[in-house]
Amino acid sequence: MNTAELCALAQQAGEPAYRGQQIARWLYRRGAHAIGEMTDLARPLRAKLEEQYQVGRAPVVARQRSRDGTVKLLLGLADENGAGGQTVETVGLPYPRYLSCCVSTQVGCPVRCAFCATGMSGYTRNLTAGEIVDQVLTVQESARENPPPLDRVSHVVFMGMGEPLMNYDATVKAVRLLNSEAGIGMRHLTVSTVGYVPGIRRLAQEGLQLTLAVSLHAPNDHLRQQLIPTMTRWSLDEILDACRAYFQRTGRRLTFEYCLLAGVNDGVPEARELARRLRGLNCHVNLIPYNPVGKLGFAAPSPLGVRAFREVLERAGIVVTQRAQKGSDIDAACGQLRRRVAAEKVEAAPTLAYEVSHDRV
Repeated sequence: MNTAELCALAQQAGEPAYRGQQIARWLYRRGAHAIGEMTDLARPLRAKLEEQYQVGRAPVVARQRSRDGTVKLLLGLADENGAGGQTVETVGLPYPRYLSCCVSTQVGCPVRCAFCATGMSGYTRNLTAGEIVDQVLTVQESARENPPPLDRVSHVVFMGMGEPLMNYDATVKAVRLLNSEAGIGMRHLTVSTVGYVPGIRRLAQEGLQLTLAVSLHAPNDHLRQQLIPTMTRWSLDEILDACRAYFQRTGRRLTFEYCLLAGVNDGVPEARELARRLRGLNCHVNLIPYNPVGKLGFAAPSPLGVRAFREVLERAGIVVTQRAQKGSDIDAACGQLRRRVAAEKVEAAPTLAYEVSHDRV
């Protein structure tokens, strides 16, 4: 709940509206794990709230820390009956001047890109906005437990498990909560999509000054369909048209993510074709050298290959960045999230069947 909803809740309980503001501070700024910790609320109010509502954190099932300081947490989720259910991974990424959190929006992923670990265990369900925000608050607490801490998450990327725009309502509500309640700047929030066109067009209407990152991974439809076989409904032209509309509506420069796979999409011809595709777009390209995943059959490009690809784009006037590799030694890098504790149970399982509806978000 946001502050307005909490104020309404307080008034429904016969309390002044400002009690809702106090509850919001406890939830989002002080990190309360229980209503009983909210000591500036009267005991009768706390008792009344405890009868109807829960606050707290998802339990940390497993925790891994990388040599570079990256922290990966496996969080236990409650099912509809409140009992222990699924798990999801989230990652804390420390940089010299800030702490970023990579959040998941779904348990598993229905898109199942050919080079990504997340889809290997199939798709189970969407996360709620509360479960998404919980990841950020839990990563923040985890960082404070391990000095020298960056004591506050200031950047959040919706790039973990799942396709955020296929869980549209929860994703957008989580964005608003992180901005208005947790105090994270809207321009420090990035939503990544594999090119889900209805979600891109809908997000453009929200008027949010967040960063939209679109995962292309190929310069043409033929290759993209091989790498992302479940997303064939929209061509690259249709995806880029939606991106142009997004820029026209928001004025926000677009980010295009491109995972470089050795011998697949990392050649100079592919770079030239990508440059032609993006000509005239206000954008930058974020190159992501492939992070190894099990037996998927892909390999990372050579440093010389990455440099050659980058130089082609830069000569075409495109701004290029390269994703800093963080957490690969604990399978926390881009494309490696997989709910590791459960991985042994699904490694040898048959391919899971699932159906994606493109008619609704």
